[in-house]
Amino acid sequence: MASRFNWGPRAAAAALAGTAAIALVWSLAAALIAALDARAWADMAAQPQVVAAVRLGVFTGICAFALALTGTSVCLAATYGSAHWHRLQRSLPAMLALPHAAFAIGLVLLVAPSGWFVRLGAALLSPFNHWLGMTLDTPPAWQSSQDPWGLGLIVVLAFKEMPFLLWAAAAQLSRPDLDRRLRMEMQVAQSLGYSPRTAWWRVVWPQLLPRLQAPLLAVLVYSMTVVDVALLAGPAAPPSFAVLVWQWLQDPDPARNAMGAAGAWLLTGLVALVAATSMALHALWRRRARARWTRGLATIDVADAQSGGRRNPVLPWLLTMAYTAVAAALVLGSAMGAWLFPALWPQGWTIQAWQAVLQSTGVVWTTLALAAASSAAALLWCVAWLESAPPARQARMQALWYLPLLLPAVLWTLGLHQLTLVWGLDGSATGLWLAHTLCVLPYVLLTLQGPYGDFDPRLQTVAASLGRSHMAYLWRIKWPLLRAPLASSLAVGFAVSVAQYLPTLYVGAGRFATVSTEAVALASGGQRSLMAAFAVLLWALPALVFGMAAVAARPRKFNPRQALQ
Repeated sequence: MASRFNWGPRAAAAALAGTAAIALVWSLAAALIAALDARAWADMAAQPQVVAAVRLGVFTGICAFALALTGTSVCLAATYGSAHWHRLQRSLPAMLALPHAAFAIGLVLLVAPSGWFVRLGAALLSPFNHWLGMTLDTPPAWQSSQDPWGLGLIVVLAFKEMPFLLWAAAAQLSRPDLDRRLRMEMQVAQSLGYSPRTAWWRVVWPQLLPRLQAPLLAVLVYSMTVVDVALLAGPAAPPSFAVLVWQWLQDPDPARNAMGAAGAWLLTGLVALVAATSMALHALWRRRARARWTRGLATIDVADAQSGGRRNPVLPWLLTMAYTAVAAALVLGSAMGAWLFPALWPQGWTIQAWQAVLQSTGVVWTTLALAAASSAAALLWCVAWLESAPPARQARMQALWYLPLLLPAVLWTLGLHQLTLVWGLDGSATGLWLAHTLCVLPYVLLTLQGPYGDFDPRLQTVAASLGRSHMAYLWRIKWPLLRAPLASSLAVGFAVSVAQYLPTLYVGAGRFATVSTEAVALASGGQRSLMAAFAVLLWALPALVFGMAAVAARPRKFNPRQALQ
């Protein structure tokens, strides 16, 4: 049985649920009311860009989702049960700490027509220019980023979502009961003649994939509705439908604002349609795979049998190298001076970009204060909710708490803006803090709920038998033992707040500049070093907090004398 506060747990749970539920439901209702305008839907249908933008948004979202899922499955098949899997797990926090916008900026610095990869290719081909009959003296005319097909956006999203899916899979595979059972089943399959790779695909993956349904749905929603990354690496003429909706919402014309509200709901419908289709295809795949994979060794791939099922972790290595290259491009790009093409290295190095960053102390302090306040408020709410709410009520309310993760960002931001308008908090620091807290809350609860629910309740009985009060049990036993999950949840909330772009601009009415908004704004200009410096800062702030959380979560020596005092 979950622990309870002595001051009325049911009343406390009802109050906590009410405060968050009112804000969440009010935001969604306000967004729905804003879209109930038949004229807005007619105007949106008459826009010439809508069909192309919808097609582009659906295409890039589905392709990024499919690549991320395929890459995750291949990485798991190549590493699970080996030393490579443990090394990959240790590298996941560093990958997750790199925000989407910072990764997009770093990848653009690498693959742009005047980026590192093209310059490296020019340097490697320079000895053969005489035989090739050509020289690469100017940047090529092709579009490697913001291309009209959205290929650059697909690559960015796929590389950024793979670590998240691997982290979700690691959370499932780290459960002792599931991990022990899957390893035993793989051993049984190998004893029947299956190779490790075939045993993985036939035994482990069909059981793991249904457990990843919620993370996969979140990845699909994000890939189809992302705005800030699409502004950095996506096409511009026409943009993806999410970017087009965002442009309408920012327009001062009320008619175009109404089109933006209608477009947000159309985007939600498209996401729901694609998600339902994906679930139906998955159900069909399961039926056919079950019929095919239970026929015995006759269906083993010939190439797999000839190779002995050896697992080669090439893709995990490429994933790690890609993140290393992006991080290096950001760090070097923040200090580069004049850089004439096709020189491989800049003609000089400078710290002017970092001097400009140091002069932007207001932006940094706003980001830190907003992230710290919102993540701390979300953590306090989650701890109080998990302590006071009965398990049955937690199960009933779970869908509501996680709903913001499954909604398009533009729709959720529209609802938050309408909420702050009604409550008189639009453009204020309090309204922006409320918006960030509601955005952070689902992530903190998702991170904390598992460890909190798995905590052994018998320790409370032991503490009570020794004459300790409930608050003493919480402060001296439960919360110290949950120090690592609490610190990790706070770090996750901090990172989510730092990366918030749409709520900061829309709810803050452009009055509050953060590192995220500055990095995206600088990407459209020509100050490459300053853009890279803000991207490094956008990455360094969450990484610093994750490092502090890791230090705080280190096990400490037990002092029996201090425990008995």
